[in-house]
Amino acid sequence: MQSSGRQPASGTAKSDERRSVILDRLADYVLANGLSAASLRPLAEAAGTSDRMLLYYFKDKAVLMSATLGRVAERMTGLLNAAAAPQPLAPDALLARLHGVLLDDSLWPYMSLWLEIASLAARNDPFYRALGEQIGRGFLAWGAAQLDSPSPAQRAIDAARLLAMTEGMVLLKSLGLDDVCRTAL
Repeated sequence: MQSSGRQPASGTAKSDERRSVILDRLADYVLANGLSAASLRPLAEAAGTSDRMLLYYFKDKAVLMSATLGRVAERMTGLLNAAAAPQPLAPDALLARLHGVLLDDSLWPYMSLWLEIASLAARNDPFYRALGEQIGRGFLAWGAAQLDSPSPAQRAIDAARLLAMTEGMVLLKSLGLDDVCRTAL
């Protein structure tokens, strides 16, 4: 009987599990050290593997970084979901709630990484510009789902304003202007 060349299901599951563990370790590393420290060898060391094995699990560094930052975004979405109100809120109420969450020191590694992605996108790095847009649109959709607006059109406007305001607050905190954020609310 000839082999089909496929791995048995248990081998695939084990490979997927190993890839997931690697992604968790890489997400931890990038959150702690930022993107400037994310060259292949330090990433492999953080994942507990070799750079060759990283490229076994991920086609190239772009795929690796996209998956890693996707895992970071998943974690942050989970943290935001945990802090979400049980029902949709008016825009000002949601902004006030997000201020307390997004600017908390426990979430600052996520915000710092987000600013790093935005900085690279601002320098016209096509990879980070596309990735930043994807993540930003995901957070825009998350915000829209949290809003109590009178119509879908108004919800889209309110979500865009919410995203712009929260991004501004994150930037101001990074510059040491937390007090300005509090005054704006």
